[in-house]
Amino acid sequence: MERFTKSKNMVFPREIIIGHNTTSQITDVCNRLGLGNSVLIVADKTTKKLSGEDIRKILSKANYKADIKMISAPTLHEVNHVIKYANRNHIDLFLGVGGGSVIDVTKLAAYELSKPFISIPTSAAHDGIASPRASLKHIKGVVSKTAVSPLAILADTKIIKKAPYRMLASGCADVISNVSAVMDWELAHRLKGEEFSSHAAVLSKSAAQILMDSADDIKPGSEESAWTAVKAMIVSGVAMSVAGNTRPASGSEHMFSHMLDHLGLGIMLKGRKHTKPMHGEQCGVGAIMMVYLHGGDWQSIRDALKKIGAPTNSRELGVSKKKVIEALIRAHEIRPERYTILGETGLTKDAAKKLAKITGVI
Repeated sequence: MERFTKSKNMVFPREIIIGHNTTSQITDVCNRLGLGNSVLIVADKTTKKLSGEDIRKILSKANYKADIKMISAPTLHEVNHVIKYANRNHIDLFLGVGGGSVIDVTKLAAYELSKPFISIPTSAAHDGIASPRASLKHIKGVVSKTAVSPLAILADTKIIKKAPYRMLASGCADVISNVSAVMDWELAHRLKGEEFSSHAAVLSKSAAQILMDSADDIKPGSEESAWTAVKAMIVSGVAMSVAGNTRPASGSEHMFSHMLDHLGLGIMLKGRKHTKPMHGEQCGVGAIMMVYLHGGDWQSIRDALKKIGAPTNSRELGVSKKKVIEALIRAHEIRPERYTILGETGLTKDAAKKLAKITGVI
């Protein structure tokens, strides 16, 4: 009999603390982890004022050597700046205090230095607060890199609820889009023999279902809404740790989103201030269409997004119909090695138009 040699590495947070005023527990968390006395807080201009400086003061009073490193964008350039700073100051532990951009820079810097990091989200725009992947801006769009899962997550709903509600709605849409991601993964398993984890898939779908079931109750200015949303985002992140990849939360809907980024769209809508579509918003709209292609209940995805206040069509997204069609046609180019409902050749122009029209996206 052939010897069994399969192995798999799964890294999970040792502590997850979600709730009101949890920032005050940072010293206790660091003490329990016992990873060293030198801490680097990574933040941007906004999150430094919102929470980073308070955390620095709390840790300093407890005799930690706590420094703050400011970043301005989720780029490899900023990651390298953080790494250089950490090396010069012999940092033991990283704290990512901010939204997805700050946390992604922190987790990648920690990964490169083989150091632990604590995720301290100040907003919840996507499930990256708990995942082992980092998304960085690149000249060709957004690139996803292997990083490290947080050793602990400290989510203060008192702070998160103060962030613009659009961020929370986008984060919810990102997690709800797990429905199409898992469908793609199951398809790749059946047709291509791709390795599949039923445990990771259940976690991913459960996270999406939490938000779809709670859609009526997720509202602006509600700390309970922030609590529900962050809990689901963390479950989604853990699903990726179980799988050892992003399959449970990233499929054709993410390819659609990344292609929109690559195409550099966004239009000025009449009577509305121009803003770039958010990642989770794009994934939510993508999920509506991809679940339709799978023959699934795409209407339930659309209805949940509507209730939460996330976009469900091109106009709400702030994207031209032409760009939506182009993104659908070319989405399969993003990760050609990842098999999805879009197949290996993608959609024809006629098929893309029909899809977008039937689902009400255009």
